Amino acid sequence: MHGIGSDSEESVPGAPESTLYSFLGRLSAALAGSFNARAVWQLRRQIEYQSHLIRRAEAVLANTEIFERASVAAHMGVWQCELPSERLVWSNGTYDLFGLERRSGIVRSDILRSYSDESLARLEKVRAEALEAGTGFGLDAEIHDPAGGTRWIRISATVERENGEPVRLFGVKQDITEEKQLFERMRYLAGHDVMTGLANRTRFQARFAELCEPGGPGGVLMLIDLDDFKEVNDTFGHALGDECLVEFARRLSALCQSAELVARIGGDEFAVLFGPAVGPQRIEAVAQRIIAAAEAPMNCSGRVFRIGASIGYAFTNGGAPAAVFTKADEALYAAKAAGRCAISSCDTTRRRMTAGDR
Repeated sequence: MHGIGSDSEESVPGAPESTLYSFLGRLSAALAGSFNARAVWQLRRQIEYQSHLIRRAEAVLANTEIFERASVAAHMGVWQCELPSERLVWSNGTYDLFGLERRSGIVRSDILRSYSDESLARLEKVRAEALEAGTGFGLDAEIHDPAGGTRWIRISATVERENGEPVRLFGVKQDITEEKQLFERMRYLAGHDVMTGLANRTRFQARFAELCEPGGPGGVLMLIDLDDFKEVNDTFGHALGDECLVEFARRLSALCQSAELVARIGGDEFAVLFGPAVGPQRIEAVAQRIIAAAEAPMNCSGRVFRIGASIGYAFTNGGAPAAVFTKADEALYAAKAAGRCAISSCDTTRRRMTAGDR
């Protein structure tokens, strides 16, 4: 390799001698020797090139810092896993997702302990499939940080291959805990009555249809309508009426813990679905306990009052949902017609005598 003043070979930007240390050595030699126009020209080219490299490095560093700040603010991070060593390289945002100190030397086997059992099983499955096929994968996973918190993260991964063999996995991990909570809340609201927490009419109809499917399990539909509830609303107001509904829903749920579903399907109308193992005698016993619970004094906002309940029920017996519901509804109306606190099936109607009747 010739010196800076040689006429036989030009320095090529980007070649090994173009490193900063080589450049400084050549600059020192040129300053120590006699004036050489070609050497000065080469040095000027080298200075311009080195300045260009420095500007590019500064831009990369600035962009890297901006990306790090943005990813941390967005609760996401970049990750890389080298194969077959399984060595992990994480950005700061990824450390933060797992609640870990930002450091090097993290071990994948240790990180896997952060995943819930179900999420870990799914992760290992889709990861193995992706490495086999050479494709990427996406996965929502539940993790637990050292402080005991639980998060949901969305993992996206790409497989890099060389000569047909996977050599690297890389991608992004993002905190989706709030998104998951919102989704679960929306799903809950889609199937539950907001006031009482019981199943709503939509969820009731779906489960009822399953019980009535041809060849399905079958069961019993019980409809419950509160007695004297309108008077409560008219006398004490709707706010206290709502408290009354919530309290009755609590009592009903406690009595029907073995039921398939307990639902509020209207203003003061409730429905309970029982499975096929529940026979007529048990249904009658449950109905009697529900009426007794409805009659027990209600204490809402410091006011004590009484209501009652009427019940109608019908066995599915392979009937269509609409037909079974009609039978139970007719039995409920028969119970209402018989007087306060009555129980009716499609075949019989009985009135339960209360303290006020005797």
